[in-house]
Amino acid sequence: MDFKSFIDQMTGRQASLPVQFLKYSLSGCVAVAVHALAFYLFSWLLVPALNEDDIVVRIFNLSVIAVNDVVRARNAFINNWLAFIFSNLAAYILNILWVFESGRHSRFVEIVMFYAVSAISIAVGSAVLWLLVRFIGASTTMAFVADIVAAAMVNFVVRKYVIFKG
Repeated sequence: MDFKSFIDQMTGRQASLPVQFLKYSLSGCVAVAVHALAFYLFSWLLVPALNEDDIVVRIFNLSVIAVNDVVRARNAFINNWLAFIFSNLAAYILNILWVFESGRHSRFVEIVMFYAVSAISIAVGSAVLWLLVRFIGASTTMAFVADIVAAAMVNFVVRKYVIFKG
């Protein structure tokens, strides 16, 4: 593939599978950034879920409310679902505008399916997050990364082959 073809695929609606996956991955990075920003803001300011040893707390020199691992696990779980609302909206918008072709289903069905698949993915990821914090005492950030990886593995295939036209 030459450079012009690559740029045309990156900026246009039609793309080969590798380029489409690249576009999906870049969109996913934006959605993960939205998710992480919301998650950490909620965990820091709204529903305390960070401890003093967390790398994000140390990097940004944040003041946090001390909570035990049981409360931190519950709060991280809650914050993950709150952040999901925002990140999934960003993912949907990027997916329909740049990655996939909408129209296999009505817009309502498409959105419901998109959120349902994402909800299943985040449910699995949130369970991983909760278990790692609650029973292993993992840092919130380490558990959050495991959650993101677990959720991302499912989403591309289902979105490509079930929800959108490909």
